[in-house]
Parts: sequence; structure tokens; C-alpha cells
Amino acid sequence: MGHAGFAQSGSDIVCAAISVLVINTLNSIEELAHEKIITESDEKKGHIECHFPDEINEKTKLLMDSMVMGLKGIEQNYGRRKKYFELIIKEV
Repeated sequence: MGHAGFAQSGSDIVCAAISVLVINTLNSIEELAHEKIITESDEKKGHIECHFPDEINEKTKLLMDSMVMGLKGIEQNYGRRKKYFELIIKEV
């Protein structure tokens, strides 16, 4: 939620990296894993939320794990210590 604030809008590599990982993962889940996803997003606020109405399949789990791995890498370089990004995972 929110923008990274690493650089001005349009030049923020942290925000761009996160956006690419998340959007590509959601698109891959729909196209490659054939999973139904309900998404809500607000580009101005830098917020995207997704819900899976059904239990997810193994391909989806793998794609989500891959996304989390990428986000953790970004967090290690630009995250908590530098205050540009914090990864919080909630499973409900």
C-alpha cells in the first residue's frame, strides 16, 4: 500500500519493480494456472489487493511463492532499513 518514495513518480525503480512483480504474477496466475482472481486496485494510492474465491492450485502456489521471493529481495535492498518498502504477508 502506498508508493515507495525512492524517487519521483515515473522514475521510482522500487515502485516499478514491485508493480511489475505483482502484476505479472497476477496475470500469470490467470493465464497459466487458470485461476479466478478478484482484484481491487487504486493506482494513485499504490494499492492492489487480490482474493481467491476458491482454494488455489499448485501452480498458483508456486507463482505466489516466486512473487514473494522477488519481493523479499527488494525488501532486503530497499526495505525496512531504508524505509522504502516493507513486505507484510497476510493469509486469511
